[in-house]
This record gives sequence, C-alpha cells and structure tokens, in this order.
Amino acid sequence: MEQRPLSTDDFDYDLPQELIAQTPVEPRDQSRLLVLSREQGTLRHDHFYNIGHYLRAGDLLVANESRVIPARLFGHKASGGKVEVLLLRRRDERSWEALVRGKGVRPGTTLQIEPQQAVTLHEPIQAQVLDLLPHGGRLIQFDAAIEPLLPELGQMPLPPYIHQQVANPERYQTVYSKTQGSAAAPTAGLHFTPQLIAALQEQGVEWATVTLHVGLDTFRPVQVSDPTQHTMHSEYFELSAATAEAINRARAEQRRVIAVGTTTVRVLETAAQWAERQGSSTLRPCSGDTDIFIYPPYRFRVLSGLITNFHLPKSTLLMLVSAFASREQILAAYAEAVRERYRFFSFGDAMLMI
Repeated sequence: MEQRPLSTDDFDYDLPQELIAQTPVEPRDQSRLLVLSREQGTLRHDHFYNIGHYLRAGDLLVANESRVIPARLFGHKASGGKVEVLLLRRRDERSWEALVRGKGVRPGTTLQIEPQQAVTLHEPIQAQVLDLLPHGGRLIQFDAAIEPLLPELGQMPLPPYIHQQVANPERYQTVYSKTQGSAAAPTAGLHFTPQLIAALQEQGVEWATVTLHVGLDTFRPVQVSDPTQHTMHSEYFELSAATAEAINRARAEQRRVIAVGTTTVRVLETAAQWAERQGSSTLRPCSGDTDIFIYPPYRFRVLSGLITNFHLPKSTLLMLVSAFASREQILAAYAEAVRERYRFFSFGDAMLMI
C-alpha cells in the first residue's frame, strides 16, 4: 500500500503551557533525562547526571561550541516610534541581518539604538535599514563596528516562550561555549557541567566540538502544510580538522558518534553530504553555510545517538528527531514526558536516543 505524504500536522502534539520551563534547573545536570532505545522502543526515566550509565568507553560525543551574543537591541526610529532589533547574522563589521519589531521600518529608515548597560557608551548608536529580506527580516548597517559594543548595547535573546530575563546570562550559555555568533543557545548542551564532562572523559568517552551559529529559524514552527515546501534559512558552520579526524577514526573503529543537539547533527550531516558528493565517506574539514532540512525518511550518514531537548510542535527540530528515531516513537515519548511532567523546550529536560 502506498504511504501518504507526511503533513506538518503529523508532527503536532498537545503540551500544557505550565510544562514550558521558564527557568533553568540548578545545578545544570540535575535536569531529568528520558532515554529512548530506538531498537527496542523502550523508555527509561533518569537524571542527566547519570548519562554516563548509557554511554560506553570509545563513544564520541560531538557538541556545538557556538556562543550566544547579546543580540537583542532596543531603540527608536529617528522619526519617532519604538523598535526592537534581534541580530541574526553578521554580514560584515557593520552590516547584519536582523528581525525588527516596530511600525514602518522600511529601507531608508534610520534607527537609534540605546545602550542597555552604558559603561563607555552614553549616546545611541545609529543604524540604517538597507533592505528587506525574504524571510521578513531587514538588512541593517550600523555606523560603527557593532560586535565589540554588544555587551553594552544588547540583552540576551531568550526565546519568546520564556517570559523573563535569566538572572545570570551565563546560564543560557553552555559551559564549553567559545565562538561568538548565535542568536539562540544550542540548548541540549546546557545540561553539561565541567565536572560531568571530565567524569565522562575519565570513563573513556571522547569529546569533540563543532561550530554552528544558531539562528531563530531553526526553532520556528513550519507554516506550510507540506513540510517539503518549507524553506530553511542558512546558518554558518565549521568542522575542524581535529573533529573530522576524531569522527572518521570513531567510524572506522565502529565506535558510536553521538551528537549533543540538533545543531551538531546538522553540521555532521552537511559535512557527510558534501563528502558524499565528492565520492567519499570520509569527512573533511569544512566551513560555510548550511540550510539542511532533515525530516522522515532520511538516511543518517554519521549519527549513532543523539542528546537533545524536547522540541516545539510542528518544528523542523521535531521532524529531525522523528527522522532519527521514528515519528511514532517520538510522539509516544513526548506523550510519556507530558504524563510524567517533564519540563519542555530551552530550559527544559533532556532526551537521549540510542
């Protein structure tokens, strides 16, 4: 019997609003962990600090070390009227792709951005709206190199379902974050502490990192009924020579490669697809833009396991995890997580799929 095409509605589920985590658990590794065996279809309830019980010597964990920038800016149009700017992607020193909230922000509009924590900055920074972008954003050019000024100009850009600023901005960064550039955190990594990483390495688990600067489009619900018609916007990534070598060695020795987060999956699978186009299964160091969109059915080239959070209904991330396990397994796991009152989304609990 011919299978019907997937619909975006196939990736919907009911989530009580009170299960959307508003604050992070302390310490980080005290969050709960739902362990899904893809082969057996079984679920186990645990805590993240016990994740080592499900890993073994020789496993390679690969994590995204991108760091969130204070990308949320506030100000007004030179002609009057408040604006809020969310920086998404740097084009050059002064030019950024951004989302802008405010009325009548057309090309040619001049914006005045007010410092949020004035130390050296006491006057607004001026910016010009250059162009409208296909996804509804704006191309903005500032009158100065903006990145060094962001600690004074900006706030941490928490997702819209979190309704208060986090007391300690570092809590929305992974402990291993390094390279500035994300508009949202790679949240699967928020559960790790330095002590837990050290304990896993002592257990014989390897650790490697990639970079993918996360844009908000990763988290947006798919708006079209046919997911194959959804347009993913590109994000910048880097796969270093050291990480490519670690992955190639693990695969050659038939050891498991386990991604920390869906952003890491997108780097690994992009690199594998690029290698495949060259007639090779060996990953090479690479960097550039990826707009990879993974949904069922999909043949994973690198992945043996995945650590991830619980994702929004109808999101591209829910589709990705449904390609790695199965849609039925994922929706059953999510229903169980709702019954057991797990905490969902960025500051929520975690899943391990192996």
